[in-house]
Formats: sequence, C-alpha cells, structure tokens
Amino acid sequence: MIMKPVISKISSIPQDHSVVCITGDESVPGLLKLDDKEKDYVLKQLSRGEKSIFVNSYNRCFYIIRIKGIDEAWKIKEEVRRSAYKLRRNIKSNNHEELVIASAGIDDSTVIDFAEGLILSSYSFDKYKTEKGEDPEYNYPSRLLLYGNITDSQVNWLNEVTGAVCMARDLINEPVIHLNALTLASVIKKAGEEAGFSVEVFNKTKIESLKMGGLLAVNRGSVDPPSFSILEWKPEGHVNKDPLVLVGKGIVYDTGGLNLKPGDSMSGMKGDMAGAAVVTGAVYVAAKTGIPLHVIGLVPATDNRPGGNAYTQGDVITMHNKLTVEIANTDAEGRLILADAISYASKYKPELIIDVATLTGSAAMTFGSHAIAAMTNAERKYISMLEESGKEVYERIAELPLWDDYGEAIKSEIADIKNVGGREAGAISAGKFLERFAEYPLIHLDVAGVEILKKDEFYRLKNGTATGLRLLAEFMKRLAKTY
Repeated sequence: MIMKPVISKISSIPQDHSVVCITGDESVPGLLKLDDKEKDYVLKQLSRGEKSIFVNSYNRCFYIIRIKGIDEAWKIKEEVRRSAYKLRRNIKSNNHEELVIASAGIDDSTVIDFAEGLILSSYSFDKYKTEKGEDPEYNYPSRLLLYGNITDSQVNWLNEVTGAVCMARDLINEPVIHLNALTLASVIKKAGEEAGFSVEVFNKTKIESLKMGGLLAVNRGSVDPPSFSILEWKPEGHVNKDPLVLVGKGIVYDTGGLNLKPGDSMSGMKGDMAGAAVVTGAVYVAAKTGIPLHVIGLVPATDNRPGGNAYTQGDVITMHNKLTVEIANTDAEGRLILADAISYASKYKPELIIDVATLTGSAAMTFGSHAIAAMTNAERKYISMLEESGKEVYERIAELPLWDDYGEAIKSEIADIKNVGGREAGAISAGKFLERFAEYPLIHLDVAGVEILKKDEFYRLKNGTATGLRLLAEFMKRLAKTY
C-alpha cells in the first residue's frame, strides 16, 4: 500500500491552500474567498444542476461538491464518500501536497466522510512493483487538513479505521507464496504489538491436543502446518461482563481440495482468508481507539490443497466439540475450521459470537456485491444494531433465516451431520452447520459476495476490499455505549 496521509484539524483555511468544499446550498460557499469571475462561474454551474464543480485559480484549486435531494443522513455520508472516489484522479493530477477539506450548509461530519472516501479510494497494493507509485490512478496529498467542528476523537477514529482497512486489504491481496498459515499468525502478532492487544498462537501440536478435527482435516493436504491465533483486547474498566468473540476464516488459499475448483473459480482464492483479515483489523481498531469492550478474536488458519494425505469425500471426522461430520465436499472447508473455532469460543462464555467468512457462492449469488448475508440466533437487539452500523458505514447486511427446517439438509446417514446440504439454500445450510457448534448466541456473516471484487465499486476497490471491518468497528463502538 502507499503511505496514508497525515490527518490534522485546522481552525482557519490558509489562503494559499487548495480546498474541497462539500455544500448543501445552491449559493457560493463564502469560506472559499472566490473572486467575482469565479463566483459567477460557480453560480452558473450550480444553476445547471452540476454536482461537482472545479475551479482552477492557478495558485490553488477549489473542488465544490453539492449534496442535494438526499434526506437520510447515512445516504448523504455514502454520497460524499463516493464523490471522493470520483475526484481522486483530478486531485492526484493537481499534485497537492496539502489539501483542505471543509463543509458549508451541511453537517461538518461530511468532512470526515470525504477524507475517508479519499483514503480508501487511493489504496494501492504495489508491494511487488519494482517502481513504486507508478500507477497514476492512485495516491493522494501527503496531508489532509480538516476544517470545521471536528473532534480529536473523530480524527483518531478516521485515522485508525482507514489504517486498519488498508492493513487488512494488504493481507487479503498478499499471495499465498508469501502468506501461509504461520506467516499470517506472525503478522497478527505484529499487529497486536503495534496496537496493544495480546496474541497467542497455537501450533499444530497444540491444535492436535485440542482435537480440532476440522482444522486438522483441511490441513492434511498441505505441506505447511496450520495455526490458531487468539487475539485479546481486555482494557481496564471494560464495560461488558462477558466478552464479544469474533471468529475469522483463515483459509490462506483454497484450491477446493480433492473437489478441485475449475480455473476461473480459483482466481482470487488467496483472499479466502478475508474473514481473518477483517477480524484482525477489527480488534486492532478496538485497541487503537480504546473501545471499552473485552474482545477476543479467533483465527483458525490453513490452506486447502489436494496434496499429501488430503481429506476426501466420505471421510468422517470428529470435531473439537466431539460432533462427527461426514465430508460431502472438500471444497466446503471454511465451515470446518470455523466450527472448531466457534466451539472453542465456548470456554470464554461469551455474550455473543460473530464469525466472518467468505463462505458460500450461494450468498454471493443471492445478494451480489451489495450486501453481507447475515444469519443469527441471537437477540434482535444485536442484529438491529448491526443493521444500523451497516447503514452508517455502508457495509449493509441482509438477513437470512436460520429456521430449523434448513437443518434437514445437513443430516448424515453415517455421522451426526455432513458439511454440505443440497444446492438450494446453500448459504443458510452453511449457517445451520455453524450453529451446531455454537453454545452461545451466534451471528454468522457470509462476506463471499462483497470481499473480492473484479472491478471498483467506488472506494471499495477491486480485489480485496476488507468489507466488514468498518461494520464491526462501528458495531463495537455502539455496543460499548449500551452497558
């Protein structure tokens, strides 16, 4: 990734600085100090209904963004973020070392939204390019100056959340040749050292002693050992009696195992550990911003390959919670490693478990790239809070039922359950599978449709998006205020 800009508050706008101004009015923003000719030009553009107006004053530039006709606050925030994506090339081409972001006739929080959209739009994974920063489509000013009624807390939140998203995107985009299960665990450890949360990593011997049959079965086809990382943020004075447990799927590469994926379907499978990246980033934000919650992250990790003594269709394995599972498809591996982690979570007696996984093509086919598939057996207050959080950051969830009827699909004739049902309701039967391993309330988030994109969707750029991280961060912030 390229270097993020330094973000600062300012109390006045320097006369020689270029400015982005978000406005809700149809008049010329007075804070821009335009001359008469420039004002006339802006008024003409506004009268024509233009939403984005650019003024080049030679020694500085003005970018005016008009937000009109949107009533709901969360939709305004998203429109502002998207406007930053649309302007990123123009801003880049003008080579601003510093850029002021201000608002007029609209809530000052839109300044934060624009900065967030600009930073997330300007991400680039150029680690393996011999010439850095050669892509003219990306990059941004080295310093963003936020003008308006902005708090230090808002600036810190913006800085840490966008930093965590960029970190998670880096992990998702990293090729498996450089990121196996052990390397992922080491990266998580470094993140913990930087942010101030603890990390314990179980090696294969420890995983065997815990009888995590799902994780061990998936790992049998690999030459690399698995890992199981435990992340813990437990600040003094945390407000929750029982912890929130986040579980992230850490399949660092998914070939499908012996049920080998066809070539096109294998593209992007280095990102099958996106759930792990999202959970790591969420705990990172909690620690860096001081969210007063006891949060535990669990990341089971391995690759899924057809080599060695790879597990097969028809195998029966015994999971961490002693349930037996018939393997009906080796490409339904993510739920196996998640199930071990979810059952392990019971030792913490959590208030709530949330798992994040690129789990099923069914979820992607149902909602496309516009929503995260959510399933839950938890109290409605949690899913309602998650829905509101999703609107706030525009990482929306769409709920699917976990009716008992759907559990019929995963009944096995030779074991307690099998790891896939039929083609119908595939995302739900996967959720029902995970529910069998949860002794405490569970929210299952299937991010398969939103996590790896083939083209930009505004500031959610192609390839790894880290969608779900901002959702969980916002959810944790809100949850902490309910105690």
